[in-house]
Amino acid sequence: MLSEEKEDLIEGLIDEIKNMRGDPLEYTGNKLVISRGNSKAKLLIIGEAPGPIENEEGEPFRGPAGILLDEMLESEKFKLDQDIYIINAVFRMPPGKNGKKFGPPSTKVIEYYRPYILKFIRLIEPKIIVLLGNSACKSVLDKVGITKLRGEWKCEKDICHFIMPTYHPSYVQRKKNQYLNLAKNDIKMIREKFNELTEPTM
Repeated sequence: MLSEEKEDLIEGLIDEIKNMRGDPLEYTGNKLVISRGNSKAKLLIIGEAPGPIENEEGEPFRGPAGILLDEMLESEKFKLDQDIYIINAVFRMPPGKNGKKFGPPSTKVIEYYRPYILKFIRLIEPKIIVLLGNSACKSVLDKVGITKLRGEWKCEKDICHFIMPTYHPSYVQRKKNQYLNLAKNDIKMIREKFNELTEPTM
């Protein structure tokens, strides 16, 4: 696919999302938070859903979890403005329960947004897909159980890219970084595979 054609198709998809009907979270009044990064990137990262900071700023991973994610990526020499494109499994902040401002998305909500996630994958044509946490795994792999899924390459159905599930950075932070080294090891594996797939052959 030619670069300009890809850009036009991605812009068309973003417009389609902005005008989608039946969005189960539209009633919340929360912003649509769709993507950030380089649409020509070879690494696609899929997270869970926007939180309060992302809802305010309009871009994914702009809060504390995003800072940790960026730090882990930069520690492995990824260029955030060149190598990475980021979306979430859900494009609006899901409401929380018991007085909480936000919470994890339901299966119904994840399934509603799934066709758009798969369209992003087809258009971005990444070499590697990173799934952060259970919601992203549910969206792309239709599986949950991040502790068992993480750290191993997956290839699912028609999505024959290299897929790596790993811990969501917010989970790492909530657990007081006890999973930080495991998450960093996963990012290191991703870097090694990225080099293997993108370095020119002699």
